[in-house]
Order: sequence, then structure tokens, then C-alpha cells
Amino acid sequence: MDFSKVKLVVSDMDGTLLNPKSEVSPRFFNQFKALKQQNIHFTAASGRQYQSILDKLHPIKDEISIIAENGGIMKHNNQEQILLQLTSENVKNAVTLLRNIEGTYIVLCGRQRAYIETTDEAFISKFRDYYKEYTIVEDLTQVENDDFLKIAVFHHISSESYILPTAEALKKDLQVIVSGENWLDISHAEANKSYALSLLQKQLGVTKEETMVFGDYNNDLQMMDLAYFSYAMENAHDDVKKTARFKTKSNAEEGVETVLDELLKRS
Repeated sequence: MDFSKVKLVVSDMDGTLLNPKSEVSPRFFNQFKALKQQNIHFTAASGRQYQSILDKLHPIKDEISIIAENGGIMKHNNQEQILLQLTSENVKNAVTLLRNIEGTYIVLCGRQRAYIETTDEAFISKFRDYYKEYTIVEDLTQVENDDFLKIAVFHHISSESYILPTAEALKKDLQVIVSGENWLDISHAEANKSYALSLLQKQLGVTKEETMVFGDYNNDLQMMDLAYFSYAMENAHDDVKKTARFKTKSNAEEGVETVLDELLKRS
């Protein structure tokens, strides 16, 4: 395969760059140095909290671009850009509706921190891996003095089966995306990873033909359209496998790193 034109590599985090233990491999950090030598820019694009991505990629955090909260916030050249955010009315309407779903946990994702209403330790133990900064509050609809980037909703069995049927009612005004087996994300109607990526491509002067994207879930679908070299992980949702032009190994088998090795052989 001819990778000679690639100038930008974009990877999702969970289910993609992160292994099943939620770790970034030493192999990738070594590859990153080689990518820089070939003037290939790396971007992490995730539904995760901005601070959480910084934590996972701490050794290289000042050398990469970051698209966080499914496109709600982007960092490039160490400058943070709030892109499209929710209004207080959006938050109130969504939270009020979602509270009706049994077994669901709601996360209000702000620029400064995440906010939750629950004290359930079983949920919080899972939640902490995605959100480094958070506060437990009595009422999510009363949170003030922050920029609201996204609402993330968790169900321990299936977000697609248990949350989506109710959340569909929000699609008139907001974007509703199943972002993982247990997670569903609600954001501004125009906010998504591809919106942020398109802005980044313009800033870098990079075309679709010069872009490589890796993803595994439905919040990666629109990004696939912005890259000729679009890769679905072996563990990806069927919709992603149908949309991506290429396929690689699972995140447990370092599928991203496998392709990057081939990319780095281009010179």
C-alpha cells in the first residue's frame, strides 16, 4: 500500500489505541518519535474527557493535537479551542428525560470537570478511568460556572438497547451517538469528531488523501469520511467495519501499531 502521502494520523482512544487494560503501549510511544521524524502529525480523537486524554498520553501531550468530548473541545499548538457547547436548557431537557431510564448513570461533561449525581461506587470505579477531574453534585441541572461540552450516559448492559430508544427524542435539537457498548453521548447538533478534525485539517493544510484515521465505534463514523486511509479495528462495531476502507487487528493485538509499522517503512 502506498502511504507516501500520509501527513496526519488520527486515532480514537478506547477500543482503538488503548488496549483492554486502558493502556497506551510502549510500542506506540516509540513509533510516535519515528512519526515526528517523518513529519507526520498525530492527533488523539476521543469521547473521553480532555484531562483524561492528557493523562493517557502525558509523555507526548505537548507535541500532539487532541480532540476531546467527541469534538466539543480541541487542542492544537497547545491552544485550547471550545468548539460547540450545550446550553443550560439543553442540559436540563436531556437530564430530565434520561433520569427516567432505570439503571442509567448520567455524566455532565464540563470544560473544568465532569459532574455526576450518583455515589454508586461500582459506577464511579469505572467512571474514574474516563474522567480525571470530577465533582459529585445533588442536581446536574443546577450546575453553573462551567462550559458544558457533552452529556455522557452509561448503562451496564447496553447503551444501544437501553438508552438509545429514550434518547432518540433528543435528536430534534441535539446529536445523539452510541459511543461504546455501555456509553451514549449527547452533544451540540453539529459537534462531533469530524467537525473538529475538518478544522484541524484546514489549520494543518492536510487533505483527505493525506489523512489516516483509526476507530472502533459509531462516534468515529463521520471521521472515516475525512480520511482515505480509514481503518476499522477488528473489535469495531459492524457499522464502522462497513464504513472504513481498511481493517486492522483488534486493540488487544495492537492493531493501530501494526499499521503504523507499515506506514513508517514508507521511506
